[in-house]
Amino acid sequence: MKGGTEVNERNLIKQMKQGNTDAFKILYEEHVEYALRIASTIMKDHAAAPDVVQESFIKVYKNIHQFEVDRPFKPWFYQILLNECRRHMKKHKRVIPTELNENRDLPQCMDRYYVEEYESLYQAVQQLADHQRIPIILKYIEDLTEKQIAEILELNINTIKSRLFKGRKKLKYLLSQRRDHDETQSF
Repeated sequence: MKGGTEVNERNLIKQMKQGNTDAFKILYEEHVEYALRIASTIMKDHAAAPDVVQESFIKVYKNIHQFEVDRPFKPWFYQILLNECRRHMKKHKRVIPTELNENRDLPQCMDRYYVEEYESLYQAVQQLADHQRIPIILKYIEDLTEKQIAEILELNINTIKSRLFKGRKKLKYLLSQRRDHDETQSF
């Protein structure tokens, strides 16, 4: 969020701190779609994403009094979301499907064109280890800075930069393998 939108978000948070539930609803609507995408991508479990996102927003609502209005909301919220994703994954350790089944796995609000257009990239991101996948998602989908990601993940900024570098390198390799495989199959 930039400029006037960030000011509007601060006003919403101030209103929430005063008990205004309509302000919470507006903030929720501004962030829910991206939160679903992030949770789906991080957990590799599209069916559980709405529950995790809902739990995250409940935590935001219950803990908004602890939030410092002068700080950006997005990193705070995504730290809560990531913690909920981790809690869910730990609680529900199981085999995770690697194939994306649009009809079964995507939340209703997810843009199907977006997934079709970037399916190769999506699948490659899903193959990354968590320690690379999560910073990649936060950086390139959520447009957070390395500093914000370091704060969210409670890691050194140089660790984040290293993980982003290695994650991009691995993605490039995976995408080139996929392209080579597709070219071989077309003959």
